[in-house]
Amino acid sequence: MCRGDDVTCPQFETHHKAFLADLAAERQAFLKSRFVTSGQADDLLGGGATGPRQPVSGRRHHLAVNAETVHWGYFSRLLKPQLEIDSGDIVTIETLLTSQSNTDAERMIARDPRAESIFAWTREYKAIDRRGAGPMDAPNGAGAGFGVHICTGPVLVRGAEPGDVLEVRILEVTPRPCANPAYAGKTFGANIAGWWGFHYNDLITGQTPREVVTIYEVDATGGRDWAEAVYSYAYTPQIDPYGVAHPTCDYPGVIVDPGTVTKNHGVLKGIRVPIRPHFGVMAVAPAEADMVTTIPPSHFGGNIDNWRIGKGAIMYYPVGVEGALFSVGDPHASQGDSELCGTAIECSLTGTFQFVLHKSRDLPGTMLAELDYPLLETKTEWLMCGFSYPNYLTALGPDAQRQVAGKASLDLAMRDAFRKARAFLMNAKGLSEDEAISLISVACDFGVTQVVDANWGVHAVIRKEMFVGG
Repeated sequence: MCRGDDVTCPQFETHHKAFLADLAAERQAFLKSRFVTSGQADDLLGGGATGPRQPVSGRRHHLAVNAETVHWGYFSRLLKPQLEIDSGDIVTIETLLTSQSNTDAERMIARDPRAESIFAWTREYKAIDRRGAGPMDAPNGAGAGFGVHICTGPVLVRGAEPGDVLEVRILEVTPRPCANPAYAGKTFGANIAGWWGFHYNDLITGQTPREVVTIYEVDATGGRDWAEAVYSYAYTPQIDPYGVAHPTCDYPGVIVDPGTVTKNHGVLKGIRVPIRPHFGVMAVAPAEADMVTTIPPSHFGGNIDNWRIGKGAIMYYPVGVEGALFSVGDPHASQGDSELCGTAIECSLTGTFQFVLHKSRDLPGTMLAELDYPLLETKTEWLMCGFSYPNYLTALGPDAQRQVAGKASLDLAMRDAFRKARAFLMNAKGLSEDEAISLISVACDFGVTQVVDANWGVHAVIRKEMFVGG
């Protein structure tokens, strides 16, 4: 039976409305929590990038997450679209947290058929073999873990062509409840202080180096707007179903045998972590290569890991390939700027997005003219996403995907963010270069987006309130 996810059903609209009503009923309390950013969603139809934003209507769709609708650890212009839509359409997309799910399979995978279909892996059967953009014969697993995120999609936007800009409005973000009856009403996420974290070679106590997993609990009914730690443990070497040893978290989806770790309960006692649900990965397909790892962000978006990319926010992406081919994944319950230890609270979420296509012929004279990077807009701010290499795929040559991690720096990311902020103020607001530089220095905030995704990020924040009369 159609439950709002079969667009061929004669009663699709009725079923989809019922589906959304069910979601709302289950999560009414989120209207008071940080799963809803008050006012931002309603404000999406206010003034925006291309002038006063007009309401855009379209059909509604639902894209479920399962082994057939995801790609794991890579973006590709060659992927078959899982859904084709028109500009203005609204799509509810389910996403799953990535390799961290198997750090506590009982809470994050068990009894959830769609999650189980993705993570299924035995000696005889591996549901999704490729997990990354690396070689299929890599010793630690197909795809080499060279890219780790489970992405739902891609979604093809009809009429999108290189040179256009795709506007993605985030209308709703809700948690995916734990399917295990033992944890009804709860959602769980995991944080890994991993070997790729900024802290890893700067530990001062205990066994060094070490990777530590912390499991967090979120109230899936919406009664609380914070997360609490449940327990933590030091990661121990694991053996995957093929008999390959994994001394560290070096390959996504390897199940952690609970009998091999010592759980430390009572960690972070008395501490409530405010939830800031968002998507770490949102991207259009890059044009530069057939297969691109999901780890370093770039001009096409990807693993930006900015906690502001949540409900009420708008992202703008320069279209690189026909159809745009949008994908989303890496859902987070909360994260701080820098994502210092390597991950956020990785927590499965469902998002509802509206897609609006801006054709290249309509861009001159607007804020989106000549946009060649992902631009973030909230109710009160514009944020330029700066990277060590704004387009590392072209800047670093044929081995760019391997080289970028050793070349990233905050100096480079800061300069890129500055240049994008200067261009924004000159092109979108008509300031001279000298005016732009002065305003940047006295009123623009810069923040470290992340220092763990190979291509490090700095964001520039420009507050809308400065521009009297719009």
